[in-house]
Amino acid sequence: MIEVATEPVGPDAREVLANLLQLYTHDFSEQWGGESRGELEEDGRFAPYPFLDSYWAEPDRVPLLLRVAGRIAGFCLINRHHHGARPVDWNVAEFFVVRKHRRSGVGGAAARRIFAERPGVWEVAVARRNLGALAFWRGVITAQPGVYGLRELDDANDWDGVVFRFGVR
Repeated sequence: MIEVATEPVGPDAREVLANLLQLYTHDFSEQWGGESRGELEEDGRFAPYPFLDSYWAEPDRVPLLLRVAGRIAGFCLINRHHHGARPVDWNVAEFFVVRKHRRSGVGGAAARRIFAERPGVWEVAVARRNLGALAFWRGVITAQPGVYGLRELDDANDWDGVVFRFGVR
């Protein structure tokens, strides 16, 4: 089994996360075909992630770097946003593994560690068009030790896709 570290980072890692968010947006932009989102700016970069600075200004937000053998392999941003009337303890806001490490177990190992280290009620929202992510999260969550009350919701007013809602002991 692959060993993945999930490292909480401070504002000194802001530029690292901003760079990784460019790669994330590039990958995710294929989900936005036919929409105005995901266009490059005149400097050849995607628009900056609008909530990045809030991950060091608001205590309910946690920025994590994912590392394999000490090397950066991705990131995860978690917060307490929820997609319905019932609050959550944690929400996966953004999750990214660089292409080199995809389908190698890095993403699953990282997600399992993140869930295990933060028991409580979770949500993971998956965009309707992102079928690969839907299969990934369905597999990771159902295999997570201590998961209870798993529901797949497809009726969130503020989300076009599936919201996984579950608890972790």
